[in-house]
Amino acid sequence: MGEDAGRGLECQKTMDGKVSNGNSSEKAIPSCCLKAIASDPEAEAICHSTVVSGWFSESQSRTDKASKKAYFNNPMWPGEAHSLKVESILYKGKSEFQEILVFESSTYGKVLVLDGIIQLSEKDECAYQEMITHLPLCSIPSPKNVLVVGGGDGGVLREVSRHSSVEHIDICEIDKMVIDVSKKFFPELAVGFEDPRVHLHVGDATEFLRHAPEGKYDAVIVDSSDPVGPAQELVEKPFFETIAKALRPGGVLCNMAESMWLHTHLIEDMISVCSQTFKGSVNYAWASVPTYPSGVIGFLLCSTEGPPVDFKNPVNSIEKLEGAVKHKRELRFYNSEMHSAAFALPAFLRREVSALRDPSTPARRNGLS
Repeated sequence: MGEDAGRGLECQKTMDGKVSNGNSSEKAIPSCCLKAIASDPEAEAICHSTVVSGWFSESQSRTDKASKKAYFNNPMWPGEAHSLKVESILYKGKSEFQEILVFESSTYGKVLVLDGIIQLSEKDECAYQEMITHLPLCSIPSPKNVLVVGGGDGGVLREVSRHSSVEHIDICEIDKMVIDVSKKFFPELAVGFEDPRVHLHVGDATEFLRHAPEGKYDAVIVDSSDPVGPAQELVEKPFFETIAKALRPGGVLCNMAESMWLHTHLIEDMISVCSQTFKGSVNYAWASVPTYPSGVIGFLLCSTEGPPVDFKNPVNSIEKLEGAVKHKRELRFYNSEMHSAAFALPAFLRREVSALRDPSTPARRNGLS
């Protein structure tokens, strides 16, 4: 690590420990750092070649003679790392768009990684897949036409298929290799592709939406990667405008919306753009997903002008849909109580997003008060 790499990352609380700074003076060492020094004096870590530094690493034994390395340089979560013990590499390849890695972890089962960033693990995928799907679909009565953007692992499709009212499911995934790898290594998710209502479109989602009939969909679910590189356009106004056009009056969007602990600026930008684009309501919800940065992921829920949508109170309760709770696989995370609780926001996030609210707009419109 360069000499400036760790600057500004010091813990805020200090305890009894002391350390020399090279100028014959001493400073207190935070208690958490004292524990780390005591437990692992070498602080060594390596990353697999397709893993972005700063997300997960595999610890080395203290007898390993590899050079000391530390990884805290990922631009989406600088200064942080999360370690998972890798039992074995199951697949490693490169598609036209990205590097794809599947490994068996010691505690989270199989893990899917794209360009070095964890997309899902067998243990906690239920939280993300179930929430991003049922938050929108349980907020409107009898959804019939649904579009999934991304979601090549099939998990969102698996969840959409719980809704018997749905007649047609389009999925637009740009990378066919993600689908193929998921079918081989994650059959519990890829089972979503087996539903006869599913129609797969391999290609660019922005282009697909430009040609989508106006008002076709009751719901659009955007299961996208982080907004860096090519995915940046998936959080910009033109993309949201094409979604709004493709939704019927009172139709809904659920978009992955990052971590409140790390990406408040991105959340603010997305809420600002969507408040201008969608004339119904704009809400932010969140869920706990341990293998995602900070262990939290957010969802932006929007509705177009038309029949009002109260995202906080599901009108299409999953428990009242015949067979839905156990369809394909029993629900593990989502229920109606979790649905409503997901919209309870911490005070700091309320303060951050409140600055985006138009003073002339009633607080109930964006649901962030």
